[in-house]
Amino acid sequence: MPRWLNRNVWGMTVTSMLSDMCYEMVLAVLPGFLPIIHVAAAALGWIEGASDAFSAFLKFFSGWYSDRIGRRKEMIVLGYLFTGTGLSLFAFAYSWIPILLGRIVSWFGKGIRGSLRDAMLSESVAPEVRGKAFGFHRAGDTVGAILGPLAGVALLAALPATMPDLPFRAIFRLSLIPGLCAPIAFALLVKEVRRGTSEKKNMRASLAGLPPAFRRFLAAVAIFGSGDYSPTLLTMAAATLLRPANGALRAAEIAALLYVVRNIVYAGASFPIGALGDRMPKIPLLSGGYFCAALAAGSTAFLFTRGTATPQVLAAVFVIAGIFAAAQDTMEGAIPADLSGVAGRGTVYGTLGAVNGAGDLIASGLTGTLWTLVSPVAAFGTAAALMAVGAGATLLVRSPAAK
Repeated sequence: MPRWLNRNVWGMTVTSMLSDMCYEMVLAVLPGFLPIIHVAAAALGWIEGASDAFSAFLKFFSGWYSDRIGRRKEMIVLGYLFTGTGLSLFAFAYSWIPILLGRIVSWFGKGIRGSLRDAMLSESVAPEVRGKAFGFHRAGDTVGAILGPLAGVALLAALPATMPDLPFRAIFRLSLIPGLCAPIAFALLVKEVRRGTSEKKNMRASLAGLPPAFRRFLAAVAIFGSGDYSPTLLTMAAATLLRPANGALRAAEIAALLYVVRNIVYAGASFPIGALGDRMPKIPLLSGGYFCAALAAGSTAFLFTRGTATPQVLAAVFVIAGIFAAAQDTMEGAIPADLSGVAGRGTVYGTLGAVNGAGDLIASGLTGTLWTLVSPVAAFGTAAALMAVGAGATLLVRSPAAK
């Protein structure tokens, strides 16, 4: 077994696979459910953005706090528990309010555990194989993001539909099964090496102590993030473009399958990109991924000028989006440790999570609002421009040797 493929890497990968299966099962079918309960694209955009923004401060706080107390595992288990149960609240939704509540509960958990897990993963392997570890983890994580939507689509087709909303509500309840298995897996499989507590800095002092190279990296991520809308909006765009030729239910099924295509590419590309990042500078790889995101958004805007699209054309867009997701998650996981050294790892990853969360609020809210008030062409075109600028800014960040 490779020396980087240790118990913690395996344990975190299995946990993330189960957690992703839970919420991706829900998110894959959610765009088909929302029109049934009359929730518009603008509402979805702000729900996605608000839930991510809510988790953003928690990512920083949990990272900073874990550095102070020298422990992360208990907080991560609690986070996975919230993530695994929150989306089941969608089963009771007849308006946008329970959707927002379920998202907040779930993303409360994500805010607690996401950055801490990345910090633990970075501490579990040597710097020279960090890219492989993050690539393997993201690949396994995305296996859940493949199995979840496939299960959602299969259930959508198999469950009785005496009322159009009933199959969706059943899927939301069934998501509890993998959702509750995830925190159990982390508790049993992952072993934490207790560290000494860090210097008792307050939050402001911790932020002020971040290395200059990492601050420049955060600035580039923030610019890109202001256009990086939720993938749920891309799935909703596919369902909208497919609806004229296929009808609402069939369009939702095809859109969910396209999301699976994205996740298959995401899973397949994560480890190769991570391994490549151990052999060459990681910054250009991340920038290339960001440019893929801009291309996917620009292509979606172009398709909306035509008003319809075939599944084959949309599949190409989702493939590009999958390559972007693999590069973003793998390199954004590995780069911060290279730029910041070993001190305050929880604070470093928490700050990156907070910046990403703030970007998600701006991007998803802006994209959804422009879609509803102006046009989907304006929405995805604006997102493409912002992401392209962010990709260029990323190339200006100098990456020192891994530490």
